[in-house]
Amino acid sequence: MFKKPFFLLIGLIFQFSCSAQIDPHQSHEENLVLSGAYQFDSYLPMLKDKRVALVANHTSKLNRTHLADSLLALDVNLVKVFSPEHGFRGKASAGEQISAEKDAKTGLPIVSLYGSHKKPTTEDLQDVDIVLFDLQDVGVRVYTYISTMSYVMEACAENYIPVVVLDRPNPNGHYVDGPVLEKDFSSFVGLHPVPLVHGMTVGEYARMLNGEGWLENGIKCELRVIPVKNYDHNTLYQLPVQPSPNLRDMNAIYLYPSLVLFEGTIVSVGRGTEHPFEVLGHPDFMIGSYTFKPEPNDGAKHPKHEGQQCYGTSLIGYTQQAGIPDELKLGWLIAYYDYFKEKEDFFIPFFDKLAGNDKLRKQIISGMSEEEIRDSWEVGLECFEKVREKYSLYGGF
Repeated sequence: MFKKPFFLLIGLIFQFSCSAQIDPHQSHEENLVLSGAYQFDSYLPMLKDKRVALVANHTSKLNRTHLADSLLALDVNLVKVFSPEHGFRGKASAGEQISAEKDAKTGLPIVSLYGSHKKPTTEDLQDVDIVLFDLQDVGVRVYTYISTMSYVMEACAENYIPVVVLDRPNPNGHYVDGPVLEKDFSSFVGLHPVPLVHGMTVGEYARMLNGEGWLENGIKCELRVIPVKNYDHNTLYQLPVQPSPNLRDMNAIYLYPSLVLFEGTIVSVGRGTEHPFEVLGHPDFMIGSYTFKPEPNDGAKHPKHEGQQCYGTSLIGYTQQAGIPDELKLGWLIAYYDYFKEKEDFFIPFFDKLAGNDKLRKQIISGMSEEEIRDSWEVGLECFEKVREKYSLYGGF
């Protein structure tokens, strides 16, 4: 076990290209943001003589090397991989069910947690002694990787299996904003009473799940979080790999918290184009100066308004011009709603699941301003901040 020396992987660490802000007066090594996966000394001893399962996808990398390959190179007894929404290779469309498969490179069995079941079964875990979780999240409640983590922790707690979360930076971790989810609106796109933008890493979120008793029946998971080095919540971390097929660059990732609510409306966010989550449009939005036509592609087999010319708004390059958002932008959603005459058709039922309640939809319909809506979130956000603070691993705000 672990016969191959650590120096085989040391090169990976120093090849890693970190795009967090670097102070020219300090050495590169001192400022390198390194995810938990790089902290081998902290978690490899826990894997010794254990049958290991890995919750992973295409983002689970050490520079260009997948974590699964690195673990196998170190003679870790990796027995299977659990994959989330979008699959192990990260190419499946949002919401597309994924079947079990076998990884062509390693021969490892891949158990989909976005197919016939979203929570590992006792059978899935019968040959597992410990689970590693390593997924790159984007800090938004509706992004389903944290729901996958919750179900994995729950299943492991029920089967007395420890979970090790290899933490990663949150690219939207510099603020908290939006409506807090209400219990009656819990779903896989939001399981817990947190704001739309929660300002936590997956490691901090895992600690909160345990500490607040939010796993089913208040069960506790045996949990260890391996923190990110040289990171705090003010670090503007540039993701080295796109986290899912429709978040292709940092502009889209920064806009995602504000634009994802359009997924619960008749308006397209550009799925099926080269700029998903950077454009907005609809075939009947005739005042829009920007046009696009959604067509099937990787990550969007059947995009909204497929094959139809959409008119609307381009937000390509928005963050380079207007700066990185530190709050949700509701103005676009309100403006599009105000334009359409058939207002009863604007929202679809999915909207309330994304918002986490039915209040936001009703507020927009009633004509409330963005400022008035934001004021209505204040108490909920203040309460959540007190919870969030208890589980923080990093400074920043």
